[in-house]
Amino acid sequence: MKVKTILVSQPAPKAETSPYFDLADKQKVKIDFRSFIHVEGIPVKEVRTQKVDLSNYTAIILTSRNAVDHFFRIAEEMRFTVPDDMKYFCQSEAVAYYLQKYVVYRKRKIYVGNRTFPELTKLIKKHKDEKFLLPSSDKLKALIPDELNKLGVDWKRADLYRTVVSDLSDLENVFYDILVFFSPSGIDSLFKNFPNFKQNNTRIAVFGNSTIKAVEDRGLRVDIAAPTPETPSMTMALEKYIKEANKK
Repeated sequence: MKVKTILVSQPAPKAETSPYFDLADKQKVKIDFRSFIHVEGIPVKEVRTQKVDLSNYTAIILTSRNAVDHFFRIAEEMRFTVPDDMKYFCQSEAVAYYLQKYVVYRKRKIYVGNRTFPELTKLIKKHKDEKFLLPSSDKLKALIPDELNKLGVDWKRADLYRTVVSDLSDLENVFYDILVFFSPSGIDSLFKNFPNFKQNNTRIAVFGNSTIKAVEDRGLRVDIAAPTPETPSMTMALEKYIKEANKK
């Protein structure tokens, strides 16, 4: 079956140069974007029950822009002035760059990893005497605490925000040729919104092994998977599939 419409379960890209826009233009398909999940801050009253004293920590581990936003939100709500000598360990350049929203970059001690958490732990290992705080969501990949425990550093997790299912009720009678998912949470949202969802002729595209498992655990069929050596990005995987499907 030919592909004419795609729904990506993420917010629309802000950059005008997104490969999704190129894909839509080149393959003459309509691509819509919609967040299946969103993040909400955990109220400071709930955070206090975790017995987190921000003044006890000398370093912050930041794995995402959400972690940055909610660390500084909680600091402000707790009336805690973040000291100038606080160290920041950022998982990627994008997170480190985003940190400039809150601190004067050149005057702070900022350490930047190479995208993956294991890469960041190499930098954390060089500063083992620090007391680390990990601002987190309610859903944390097991890899992160496992890696920190392996290092034997003094660290504590603080849940500052949570992942929440978005209301998709307006999509009940809207059908797409391809649905694109990037996390198991997106699949959970699909079924919380539409408990009787049947795949039928809808193709499902997924990114990452954990998302593939979530799809298969629900008895659904994975039609497009990324990353692979041939198609390392989702847009490349979609383009390859569309070319073959629309040729027929």
